[in-house]
Amino acid sequence: MTIMNPGNASVPNVFILLGFSDYPWLERPLFMIVFVAYIVTLVGNISIIVVSKIDPHLDSPIYFFLSNLSFLDLCFTTTTIPQLLLNLWGPDKSISYGGCVIQFYMFHFLGATECIFLAVMSLDRYIAICKPLRYSAIMHQRLCILLVVIAWLSGLAHSLVQASLTVQLPLCGNNKVENFFCEVAVIIKMSCIDTTFNVAVLSIGGTLYSLLPLSLILLSYGFIVATILKIQSSEGKKKAISTCSSHVMVVSLFYGPVICMYVQPSSTDPQNKNKFMSMFYSLVTPLLNPFIYTLRNKDIKGALRRLLFSFSTKE
Repeated sequence: MTIMNPGNASVPNVFILLGFSDYPWLERPLFMIVFVAYIVTLVGNISIIVVSKIDPHLDSPIYFFLSNLSFLDLCFTTTTIPQLLLNLWGPDKSISYGGCVIQFYMFHFLGATECIFLAVMSLDRYIAICKPLRYSAIMHQRLCILLVVIAWLSGLAHSLVQASLTVQLPLCGNNKVENFFCEVAVIIKMSCIDTTFNVAVLSIGGTLYSLLPLSLILLSYGFIVATILKIQSSEGKKKAISTCSSHVMVVSLFYGPVICMYVQPSSTDPQNKNKFMSMFYSLVTPLLNPFIYTLRNKDIKGALRRLLFSFSTKE
């Protein structure tokens, strides 16, 4: 990994995150909304991780993947939201050069990992519904761990390529970031040289890490739908649909903004629209994921009730 010296005149020591500074009257109300949402996100995802680890009723591959997804969401939202809260609270909108680099490395690392992770979870659902008698034999612990490791390493590889190319771009003193966090696509636009190659690499990477996993997800659900249609009992169909509905909702929430942002990174969309989509997948999706899975999953709701009951009896 090559990082340019911050002392170089072409690279500013600090970046100014413009964020929502065009609307100063909105900053304090937005701070309260984001702060509450962030706390709820932390509590929701930590709760899923805890109950998945300590409740023996949740000792299955799907909850192993779900706890990893919750951990990923925790890291994902923590990459950007604390800095956003600092910038919304006071007049200082700056972030250090090193902090900016860490942000866009981690953001692409975690974002790409989640794309792969959602595809892995769709594979789990495919095997659970289409090959139920062989589910335990196929989705054994070693395979589950291997799939998780592949997802994390794939995200890391994507980040190393995208962010390492971006960090080498000369900015010629430009330090105003048209977003509330440092993001590769925005930093590329700030460069004072031809960035055609960087834009092409970002577009290719965005396509591979969004459309390819999404295609695998759609293929899995194509087989799942075909299997569900063959089920004779209505109760069986309802159970199969409920097994997949939460994952489908999470996929829809995550992939929509991601595809809009990264498959066509050179889009001329208004900056405010990009900020809204960035806010959506940085905060809203990690916030909603725990509720989607808990509200539609009897096992997790039961585990949470048992956990709360055990705490209340100890008191």
